[in-house]
Amino acid sequence: MSRSERKLSHIQEAISQQRAYTNSFDDVQIVHQSLSGRNWEDLSLQVKFGELHLSSPLFINAMTGGGGLKTEEINRKLATVAKEKKITIAVGSQMAALKDKEQVNTYKVMRKVNPNGVIFANVGSEATLDQANKAVEMVEANALQIHLNILQELIMPEGDRQFSDRLRKLEDIVSNVEVPVIVKEVGFGISKETAKQLEAIGVQYIDVSGYGGTNFSVIENKRRTLKVNPLNEWGIPTVPSILEVAAEVPSLHIAASGGIRHGIDGVKAFVLGASLFGMAGSLLKVLMEHDEEELATEIESIHTQFKIALVALGARTPKELRGKPHVFFGKTKEWYEQRINSFPND
Repeated sequence: MSRSERKLSHIQEAISQQRAYTNSFDDVQIVHQSLSGRNWEDLSLQVKFGELHLSSPLFINAMTGGGGLKTEEINRKLATVAKEKKITIAVGSQMAALKDKEQVNTYKVMRKVNPNGVIFANVGSEATLDQANKAVEMVEANALQIHLNILQELIMPEGDRQFSDRLRKLEDIVSNVEVPVIVKEVGFGISKETAKQLEAIGVQYIDVSGYGGTNFSVIENKRRTLKVNPLNEWGIPTVPSILEVAAEVPSLHIAASGGIRHGIDGVKAFVLGASLFGMAGSLLKVLMEHDEEELATEIESIHTQFKIALVALGARTPKELRGKPHVFFGKTKEWYEQRINSFPND
């Protein structure tokens, strides 16, 4: 299967994949406050994610590109909605375009449609510094995502098997690329140990991308002759991943993604220490099964949910949600008690 064919296959699998009705966000209960002291018209959804000043706490996370005209059209539609709703958007992995110039327009279309928006470029951890710079230049990116997908590669029949130089390459990119570098997972979560390794090489931004959303173990297993199905349940759930990184490496700017279903999951992510939350597969499903107008409506609904929670919790901005009273249940409570010593005070 060619790289472009694989990109199209991933899209179809992501749309059709049955997601769990519940996930780690259901183990978090926000404690309602009956006296708010806030007015709706005073609210602001603007966030500061490190040096990036963004109009919304929500961003459309990396999805596609590199699959010819079909993925170009998807990215055109996603960028159109991002422009209308003034939210940040990330392109899918640009490694396809770095290896095949015919795929460049499937990514560049986002900047063409959304010339003044905030766009994240995206490459894999196998990328060289030169490739990283070319990816940023390709979409005139405001930041660069570098995705860590070792488990996906190992399950993928034609995937990489050599990873010994990944940390060195990451350090080279982080030290020399001129835009912020966001290191992200692809649905398996980032542990506190990994976060500490990343901080040590200069990483300041992490997207935990935990278990609970699109499952790439399942997607790649379907393409294998010899199945490794026990790995379909592998990964750190998103909430524990947020907690680990926030508690152990509080200097990092955290984006939360992986199974976020609506605005209230986004609120919970902020309460626990995130400064941005991303959604991908569920938004792609809305776009593919309906149209841009329906996707814009879905994003507006997410914003409304988030704003209602701001008022209900007495917060004016997303940043003020951090540390609001909450309770843990179930597996997340057990994870917290065994893996996390203390919640960050700031």
